[in-house]
Amino acid sequence: MSTIPSTKQVNGQVNGNLNSTASPEFDVIIVGAGLSGCYSLIKMLQLGLRVKCLEAGTGVGGTWYWNRYPGCRFDSESYTYGFSFSPELLNEWNWTEHFAPQQETERYINFMADKFNIRPHIQFSSRVESAHFNESDRTWVLTTDNNESFISRFFITCIGPLSAFTLPKYPGLDDFEGRSCHTARWPKGGIDYAGKRVAVIGTGATGVQTIQEVSKTASHLTVFQRRPNWCAPLHNSKITSEEMQKIKKGYPELFEHCRGSFGGFIHRASPLSAPEVTPEEREKFWQGLYDSPGFGIWMGNYKDVLVDQTANGLLNEFIAKKIRERVKNQETAEKLIPKDHGFGTRRVPLETKYYEVYNQDNVDLVDLKETPIDRITQRGILTADNKDREFDVIIYATGFDPVMGAFDRIDIRGLNGRRLKETWNGGPKTYLGLTVEGYPNMMMVMGPHCALGNIPLSIQSSVEWIAELVRYAHDNNIDYIEPKSESVENWTNIVREIAKGLLSNEVEARRMRSGDSFGTLTANLSVKSANGRLSSTKPKSSFNIPTSRCLSEIVLYLIGAFFPNSSNLFFLRFEMLLP
Repeated sequence: MSTIPSTKQVNGQVNGNLNSTASPEFDVIIVGAGLSGCYSLIKMLQLGLRVKCLEAGTGVGGTWYWNRYPGCRFDSESYTYGFSFSPELLNEWNWTEHFAPQQETERYINFMADKFNIRPHIQFSSRVESAHFNESDRTWVLTTDNNESFISRFFITCIGPLSAFTLPKYPGLDDFEGRSCHTARWPKGGIDYAGKRVAVIGTGATGVQTIQEVSKTASHLTVFQRRPNWCAPLHNSKITSEEMQKIKKGYPELFEHCRGSFGGFIHRASPLSAPEVTPEEREKFWQGLYDSPGFGIWMGNYKDVLVDQTANGLLNEFIAKKIRERVKNQETAEKLIPKDHGFGTRRVPLETKYYEVYNQDNVDLVDLKETPIDRITQRGILTADNKDREFDVIIYATGFDPVMGAFDRIDIRGLNGRRLKETWNGGPKTYLGLTVEGYPNMMMVMGPHCALGNIPLSIQSSVEWIAELVRYAHDNNIDYIEPKSESVENWTNIVREIAKGLLSNEVEARRMRSGDSFGTLTANLSVKSANGRLSSTKPKSSFNIPTSRCLSEIVLYLIGAFFPNSSNLFFLRFEMLLP
């Protein structure tokens, strides 16, 4: 590790000040005890700091605590999703499936929490409602729904990119007399839908997983689809003990491989162009990907399928043919084939016999473009054709307000009492996706402008960067850290530049112009919040920048590409953060 920069150097990069105030109750307060919150807590405790983590739920797990709906599981390989920071953790934990179900993932996070003894530092059932920066003593004051207040020097948000769920604005949501819930609030005890009439509203990734399971035992299932998504087979299977031992031995190489891939997954794109190979070669290549587990057909495809309309169109034809082959009723098949976006330009749900569900006699598909929902009634759902369908259970798989939604639901105020929601009204501006001008001593994990993909790898990079920054500030009695305006502007421009040229952005632009909203407005390679603010992105494939690498490496590359003489943009000297 290189030499730590001097205080003078640090103050040249940020609006920093040496400590001249009384010590607050805590050095760091972390909001959220999901994957990012747990790892942040582990790192801060290892630094010997006074830390408190505030969690709304009654247990750790974050998204894997809240999302308990039927069929919930990984769509990335289990052994690449787990954290890699601890060889002991890797060696002691055994995955049982290549794509672990929710229950196993929640057990994994609990296992990690117990191994590193972080529970005593977590206060559960405490939803943070406000976080205000006190300029006089340079601290953050956080208040919970229990009317408790906590004071801390640093404030780290670990609130998750998909934690603010959304419900459709149909009249009568509260009128229904049967059981109903959003998938993100599925009760621990579950809902008994066996032998009952069930409605599922939404066919995104969550909806697809839910539909597959509910269709097995419901007496009748009606799927209400606003817009179809391109889906690909998951091909899940059990992991034998012999396989697990082999995986453990190969962990170092496996994670190194993931860090060098686009998105942080095990799949790497082909260097070939789809239009430039023969139709026979394409068919064989795509069939191999279609028959393989995981995101290979999305992340391991030809290099141009996500940036070139011609290449993407060829892939669309291949996947559409598969859907028509799997669904017997061709009118239904056509309704399940997207017409408004290409494969991979929005998040790709992975499925297990999803399309075959529509061959069952007890399953109906309602196209909301043709037959919109008029209202929710006491007994079910009334559609625009004046048909009143009766149900025992209504399941809302209607998504999230991604990334930004979780921030909007907390009253965060920085300098001069300015609300973060107001600051970001025209779109978020950040430095590295980790800090915000005007909100000193606040750091974000998986916030706007972060790298998406294999989430735990991105979390590790972010948390380790933040930990190094907090350590340096603490050791040098620096009590105020805020990014400079020019740094924020340059980084925000970089994010916008990276997002250009992706087919996913064209899809989102069309949807925003058409006013098409149903809760979440998401595409995998770019994520926009519900009001259209660009909040997160992956790099263009042409840049060939692994999103899951150490953030310092990504920024060094990008700064070199866009601003070759701008070393003064860095928060601290980045060489101190390189592994």
